[in-house]
Amino acid sequence: MTKYQSFEEQRRILVRNLKEEGLIRSQVVEAAFLKVPRERFVWSDEVESAYLDTPLPLGKTMQTISAPHMVAIMLEELELESGLKVLEVGCGSGYSAALMAEIVGPNGLVVSIERLPELVEFAGHNLKAMGYAGIVKVVQGDGCLGYPPRSEDEIYDRVVVTAAATTIPKYLKKQTRRGGILLIPVGGSWSQTLKKFIKISADRFDVKDITECAFVPLIEPEDI
Repeated sequence: MTKYQSFEEQRRILVRNLKEEGLIRSQVVEAAFLKVPRERFVWSDEVESAYLDTPLPLGKTMQTISAPHMVAIMLEELELESGLKVLEVGCGSGYSAALMAEIVGPNGLVVSIERLPELVEFAGHNLKAMGYAGIVKVVQGDGCLGYPPRSEDEIYDRVVVTAAATTIPKYLKKQTRRGGILLIPVGGSWSQTLKKFIKISADRFDVKDITECAFVPLIEPEDI
């Protein structure tokens, strides 16, 4: 892809490639990828790289917008559908939240927790500008505590974490509804395994290893 191709054309090429690689498998994920303009969710000096299949830095925050192939894998494994309630830990630029909003639709909800005030502002601006403010709620806080913080109620159909954890935060397990999915990278600083937890009962999950991955570390409080 070159800068001489329109963003729309670059987006179509990216989606075609992800489909050929078997990473985009469903019509809802394909439609979301074709609809959401990634160039509107990257830092201003990275716009020309928006459709490269690579993570991109978000300014000087030490955070990134995930590579499209990893976003596609996670969206497919979440098995999203209209009307679902989703908790996202790590909003970043708001791109993944926008994709999820496209799928869950106006009857659904995406609550996205972000620690860094700069990214809360950036993501909130991006989502509002693109018309997703009615579906996505961006909150500043500690994602390990869930939302509302420390609630042990089963609130969300899907919980997705976009940073690497060494252990599974207990409030995220608690806030996942029975029959729901918790998707989280688990491992060390340099490499992790994306794990899919399907909640069977209050304290029981079926676990599936999805793929090896590399995410920035999740800041994990010591008191949970």
